This record gives sequence, structure tokens and C-alpha cells, in this order.
Amino acid sequence: MAWCLGLGIGRIAVLALSLIFDGVLEGLFGGVLDGLDGLLSLPVIAGFLSMFGFAGAIVWGCTGLGAWPAIGIGLAAGAAAGGATWKFSRALMRDRTGSAPRREDLVGTAGSVVTAIPADGYGEVLLRLAGHPVKLAARSADPVARGAEIWVEASLSSTSVSVRPVER
Repeated sequence: MAWCLGLGIGRIAVLALSLIFDGVLEGLFGGVLDGLDGLLSLPVIAGFLSMFGFAGAIVWGCTGLGAWPAIGIGLAAGAAAGGATWKFSRALMRDRTGSAPRREDLVGTAGSVVTAIPADGYGEVLLRLAGHPVKLAARSADPVARGAEIWVEASLSSTSVSVRPVER
């Protein structure tokens, strides 16, 4: 039973190291394993061996059936854990987020003036871009007082916008 526990505990350490060194096994075989799509990745191997060791130790220690039934049940549990880890890691690797916000996404955004904008000069505005506050330089044809609500008409650069005051 000690070897089962040692196997399980040792593989937990391998699983922790896989966060840093994942992909090493795929790189060692020079593309021969490309079709397996991560089946021999460190998280999958560590998940398999950990569950194999822990399940084998539990069956051996709690049921008294002996080594061979413990090994069989451990292999089945390890295969289930390795397969689940493989499926989960593939799903995570294929999860792509939307594109990053661009400066053109600011057009049409409402915000407020942080530093007063003089006529044909620059001030500062606070906008929300993808849910995050962004402070940018702002230019307006008309003077805009601090605290006024504005509307972005155009994106002049990655750090400046052209605005107009909102009239209500």
C-alpha cells in the first residue's frame, strides 16, 4: 500500500511541475505524438498516476482484497481521471476569447471630463472600454467644463479622442 500512496503523492508534485513544464514530452519525440493532441501531456500523466496510486491504496487498505484487485481498480480510476484531465485541458486550450478592444471601439462611448477641455485644445476624459476605466487625452471644438458628460466622436490616436459635450 505504501507504493500506491507514494505514487499518488509523487504524481501530485509532477502535476504541480506541469504548470511550468507542460509540453516537454510532446517536444521530446519531435512531432511523432502530434496526432495525440495532448494525450501524453504532464497533467494527463500526473492525473492518471495520482488516481491510480490513490485509488489502489484505498482499495488495498480498506477492502483487504489484495494487490491485483487494487491495481485493476486503480488502473480504471486512473484511466478515468486521465481521460477527464485530457478532455478538460483540450476544452480550456480551445477556449478563445473575443478580440482585444481597439481604439475604434471608443467611438460612440459616453464618458466624463476629468480635466477641462479648452476650445481647440486638449483635456482629459474618463471612458469605459470593455468594462475598464480608461483616461485619455481629449480634444473638442468647443470648450468643455470639468465633470461634463461627453460623447466620443472619433479616435485620434491610441491615447486621444475627439469628443463633443452631451446636451440634454
